[in-house]
Amino acid sequence: MSDMSSQMSTDPISAIGVVTSLSKVTAGYYVVAQTTDGCDADLWKDGLFKSKVTRYLCFTRKTGPDVVVDLKLIDIKDMLPESFTPVHETMDTKEAAMRKKRLCVKMSPREAVKTAVHDIQIIAKSKYHLVNYTCIGEINNMGIWYRMGDVPQHQSTQEPFSIAESDALCNTTSRRTMGRPHYEHQISGIYTMTVSLQLHHRAKHCSVSSFQRKHHNWTKCTICTIIYK
Repeated sequence: MSDMSSQMSTDPISAIGVVTSLSKVTAGYYVVAQTTDGCDADLWKDGLFKSKVTRYLCFTRKTGPDVVVDLKLIDIKDMLPESFTPVHETMDTKEAAMRKKRLCVKMSPREAVKTAVHDIQIIAKSKYHLVNYTCIGEINNMGIWYRMGDVPQHQSTQEPFSIAESDALCNTTSRRTMGRPHYEHQISGIYTMTVSLQLHHRAKHCSVSSFQRKHHNWTKCTICTIIYK
């Protein structure tokens, strides 16, 4: 039975069906077994004689990729509305769902819509109207009404970029950007110092004799060691 807890649910309806017996309802489905004033909500009876054949509307809010966004109740001979799917058979016995009318359902991907059908109720023809509900038509002197509601969207599980991660990325980028010029500057400085030492050593020893240059202890000379090591 479609109780008050199901009516107040924030989850949209994801599937609609018809069953022949209240004892054969698929798990997870709510059955609209009574009208809003407590009468039997059998969709098959003609109102004059009690029939052994019964049909009850049912629906589920099981989470799935699609949700119900619209309903229509048309005559059995009418053309099927575009984008709607008829409920042809009962879920439990695969018999004809209705004999004079066809219940048509329009589905849409959950992520593509903001509103969908949240609840379905059946009321007596001459009774009161339901607030915030829309009537899709009458069958066997009963009106079928549905209520629209918002579709909760799934939240992204991706965590935001933390400040620490942002700082680390900036530092890494900075090191990559500044590392090579700094290294090249160091190499340039070493090269400049080496040339200066060479010139200084040449000026210092240019006046010595060939004998002195021949017997000069290059390995122990501090300047020569720096240049030629």
